[in-house]
Amino acid sequence: MSDEALRERIRALMPQAQADLTEMVGFRSVHDPAQSPPEECDKMVDWLQETFTSLGLAEVAAHETSDGSKAVTGTLAGPDDAPTVLLYFHHDVQPPLDDAAWDSPVWSLTERGGRWYGRGAADCKGNIATHLTALRALDGDIPVNIKIIGEGSEEQGTGGLEDFVPKNPELLRADAILVCDAGNFAVGRPSLTTSLRGIANIVVTVETLSSAMHSGMFGGAAPDALAALIAMLASLRDADGNTTVTGLATDAVWEGVDYPVDAFRRDATVLDGVDLVGSGRVSDMVWARPAATVLGIDCPPVVGSSAAIQAKARARINLRVPPGMNARRAQDALIAHLEDAAPWHVKVSFEREADGSPFTGSTSGAGFDTMVDAMTTAYGTDVVLQGQGGSIPLCNVFAETFPDAEIMLLGVEEPLCLIHAPNESVDPTEIENMAIVEAMFLRDYPARLNRS
Repeated sequence: MSDEALRERIRALMPQAQADLTEMVGFRSVHDPAQSPPEECDKMVDWLQETFTSLGLAEVAAHETSDGSKAVTGTLAGPDDAPTVLLYFHHDVQPPLDDAAWDSPVWSLTERGGRWYGRGAADCKGNIATHLTALRALDGDIPVNIKIIGEGSEEQGTGGLEDFVPKNPELLRADAILVCDAGNFAVGRPSLTTSLRGIANIVVTVETLSSAMHSGMFGGAAPDALAALIAMLASLRDADGNTTVTGLATDAVWEGVDYPVDAFRRDATVLDGVDLVGSGRVSDMVWARPAATVLGIDCPPVVGSSAAIQAKARARINLRVPPGMNARRAQDALIAHLEDAAPWHVKVSFEREADGSPFTGSTSGAGFDTMVDAMTTAYGTDVVLQGQGGSIPLCNVFAETFPDAEIMLLGVEEPLCLIHAPNESVDPTEIENMAIVEAMFLRDYPARLNRS
């Protein structure tokens, strides 16, 4: 099928893509029974099974994983000697957070200003719509074997699919794996994410007294646990805002696309007059260097606080770990740094949370070359190689389980989507263009592989 024929088919399929996304957004598939009824996740899984089966996939099944979520798999057979492409997506979503902060109903796809709004519209149900649209456009004329894997607990990070993949390698083995849970550098700028920072979280607890004590009677000599914690946390950054964990390199440079300051300020919603932090370029700071963020502090809130010296305080710290840095050793360094920074011989204890290694995706090979050509043709402009500050631990599991597979990260989640925030949205042109990319890739990959 020609490029133009694919474009026309996908353009004609966009009303169906919108209908698909409308149904998917309507499922409140938050994988947390405290925040959403479990049957909502089950309804989403049932819809996926029915829809992918209607497109001709065989053995579309739901598998319960170790964390109670359901993974959706299925296959579409191509020629006997054809390569296999695995299409990844996740079907769970973030909770809505503050319903009142949404300008339209959270669970209803709403068109506004040329974008489609609703929780999961981009992350990651917009990518599911892309898969469905590409497969419909090819209409069975697919020269590859296709497998799908849909994760049900990605947003909660409870590791169900990370456990499932190594236990079911033949079900998922592929020559190329398209991890469709990323996005373009900007709308209309085709991008492959080639780098993910890892993660190393800890909870630190500081104790100084057996009980909170009156600040008038004891303040000035009694050691304040909260003040000690504040001093420790302040040591994690220097005056320029660079993360300064002792023993971790902070001078790495990103070799791919630069992230313009004005674009980053807009994407990150930085307030006018507020400085960016760090002494490197934006791309260095968010893709190539470690970053420590205080996620939460346990201490009295302002409303309801009393004139008391705090006996105990704790904080949860998120450390993002760039490629080339070992996540476990980085976690060790963070703990050692905070221990050294603790004043007054306060009692300090730590809880380790899950650590995840950084990841580097494919940047060469028949799959990579095919994808770059498809993106360039679909968008009519050069492809950007970018990093991502977030982590997707499953990518490392794929790499370890299928070391010969080319793994590529792409999708519809560009910065304006506001994923994980109120008013999440997707630009429908990204669904359309990424569906063209995927269809071209599936069409052209076998020929490129045979030439290599």
